[in-house]
Amino acid sequence: MTKRFEQAVEAVRRLPAADQDWIAEAMLSLARVGTADDIEPEHLEDVLAGLAEIERGELASPDEVEASFRSFG
Repeated sequence: MTKRFEQAVEAVRRLPAADQDWIAEAMLSLARVGTADDIEPEHLEDVLAGLAEIERGELASPDEVEASFRSFG
């Protein structure tokens, strides 16, 4: 497991169980079909921008992630 992935798992551990399950389902889905070939052309620019943010270390805090997930509930 990479250090970045370990950091992500640690952040998810601090979330409520229901949010952890939602993220786990998303991760499993990505592991099954999450290849670059699966990205819709109209979403590619946003995906690349997000990856560039990650490379620059521009990550959301656990509180920001939690607030984002709660906005969907």
